[in-house]
Amino acid sequence: MGKKVVVFGSFVVDLTGRTRTLPVPGQTVMGSTFVMGPGGKGSNQAVAAHRAGADVTLVTKVGKDVFGKVATDFYEKEGMNTEYIFVDEEKETGCALITVEEGTAQNEIVVISGACGNITEEDIEKSRALIESSDILLLQLEINFDALYKVIDIAHAAGVTIVVNTAPAAELPAEILKKLDIVTPNETEAQILTGVKIENGDDAKKAAEVLMEKGVKQVVITLGSMGAFAMNNEKYELVERLSVDAIDTTGAGDAFNGGFVMALAEGKDLFTALRYGNVTGALSVTRKGTAPSMPDREAIDRLYAEVYG
Repeated sequence: MGKKVVVFGSFVVDLTGRTRTLPVPGQTVMGSTFVMGPGGKGSNQAVAAHRAGADVTLVTKVGKDVFGKVATDFYEKEGMNTEYIFVDEEKETGCALITVEEGTAQNEIVVISGACGNITEEDIEKSRALIESSDILLLQLEINFDALYKVIDIAHAAGVTIVVNTAPAAELPAEILKKLDIVTPNETEAQILTGVKIENGDDAKKAAEVLMEKGVKQVVITLGSMGAFAMNNEKYELVERLSVDAIDTTGAGDAFNGGFVMALAEGKDLFTALRYGNVTGALSVTRKGTAPSMPDREAIDRLYAEVYG
């Protein structure tokens, strides 16, 4: 077991329908299947890291409702720590409305944050000691930003390595970016953070340079069909996408981040961790669902050995 990882982020219940074609505005289409299950970027990434073998604790918030029980039941089944699953007495558990196109495995998603958009000062103080004693903190942008910034401040003051998956896409202030050790946007999110439109590896390098000029120490950009890019002060590298038979791309970025952080926690360098993220993300799209699709360590190691030796 490697270093201690804390994931501070969202839990939502995924309400997923599958259809032959995604609807355009104003259009109704018929679906084929519907599934309800655990989701949310924070939760998905914590599950991915846990299944990959990391020592991980999730901090999140749910409502006092049946959807909240979906969370605790799932984590207990996974063997994950539920001590920091806070319960909001008023707000509902968040949900994600997901439509998956069967032919392409592409998706459209609407997220309603619910309780995890209401992380309070009290919630943060209850988890302060956990954050300060962690080695790596993984964050996303699905919780309320005042809480996000406070958690970053606590971790930064304690010398914790801070990794932020800047999703959903949003701008971040300069004073926050300077405190981040690693950011992991996709190409769209990187464009919002930097103003650089990314269409190839050279564009990714330019965007990474802008982020490092803003104070971020290391940058990873996931590029969909183009693969994934990583850069630090010493080098940069573009790693090709792995060719797999995709069934459902929902949660692929979360799987990437979970596998990536697992590798960091085990002492792997940025570029090796990038490859572990690549493998974890690739495996996740070969299965339906989000959290349930996250691969175990045996599958990750097997594909890693096949691809990278």
